[in-house]
Amino acid sequence: MTTILRIVLIIVCFLTCYYALYKIRKSQMQIEDSIFWILFSIILVIISIIPDIAYFLANLLGIGSPVNFVFLAMIFIMIFKIFSMSIKISQLEYKIRNLVQQIAIKNHELESEKLENKNEKI
Repeated sequence: MTTILRIVLIIVCFLTCYYALYKIRKSQMQIEDSIFWILFSIILVIISIIPDIAYFLANLLGIGSPVNFVFLAMIFIMIFKIFSMSIKISQLEYKIRNLVQQIAIKNHELESEKLENKNEKI
């Protein structure tokens, strides 16, 4: 891994951590979600500081270059994150659909009661 790539990784990791903490302070991001990004950044900083880890894992997996290993690992981690976010979004959409249906039923019941009360007065 070249020195420039290592420096870029470290800088980007620190910027990511700073941005995640900034979003937490502004109440625009939940702590649970930011933990992923902070841990991800820490792992990349460790790999940048100790590149022998990337060399070892690249050789272990039969990947030609440690840079390719880093990019491949980042892609796999991002795919996992996207998959878990898709599951969370699907669950939230299901909950929203159920809430909307319950609200519609309650509104219909209230309107029916209003009509019945109106008809009883006449």
